[in-house]
Parts: sequence; C-alpha cells; structure tokens
Amino acid sequence: MTTPTRQQERTWTIREIAEEFGVTHRTVRHYEDLGLISPERRGTTRVYHRRDRTRLNLILRGKRLGFPLEEIRTIIDLYDRPRGKTSQLEYVLDQIDERRADLEQRRRDIEDALFELGEFERRCRDDLSRLG
Repeated sequence: MTTPTRQQERTWTIREIAEEFGVTHRTVRHYEDLGLISPERRGTTRVYHRRDRTRLNLILRGKRLGFPLEEIRTIIDLYDRPRGKTSQLEYVLDQIDERRADLEQRRRDIEDALFELGEFERRCRDDLSRLG
C-alpha cells in the first residue's frame, strides 16, 4: 500500500473550510494573514490540506475557550518543535490552569454582582412599597 503524496491527499477550498467550521472566508483569510494557517497557493486559489484543517480546528477551539490568538499561536507552534506533542501538551495544561482560574474569578465576580443587584432591588422595592 502506498502513502498518498501531497498532490493526492484530500484538499479543501476556502468555501469548504469556512462552511465546515462555520466561519466566514474573511475569518479564514485573517488567520492566514496572521500566519496561523498557511494554505498552498495555486495561482490565486487557496488550497487547504489536512494540516490547515487541524490548525484551524485548534484555533477555533482556543478562541471558544477564551485564549488570545498569541497563546493559540504558541500552542500550535509548539507542535512543530523537537519535543512536539509533549511540550505542546505541557504548555496547554499550564494555560488551562490559568484560564480556569480566570474564569472561576469571573464567576465569583458575577455571583457577587448578582447578589448586590438583588439587594439593591430588594431595597428599591421596599422603598417603593413604603411610598405607595
């Protein structure tokens, strides 16, 4: 059995990639402009390979989790380094810890704000009932 060459492997157009991931063509081009993905160029046509799809998936997952693009770049770039997946996973775990702590603090802040809002509402209703 032969391994498919770069020419034989499945490729995608920008339209297919954008539709698959639910993003605009502009978003895909933006990530390309930032160097986060690098599709092959055939004339003016962008040709996306499996590596581009994987990277785009990681970018979008990172964005959903609230990671800034520079952190996402670091995570993706670590994969290409000598320790590859090991260093990438170690780094990601550190970033997850930081992100979790940030989100937990935000949750506490929101809970505190909701409590204060409820207390303020209660006082306003009490004042209104005394006036009426």
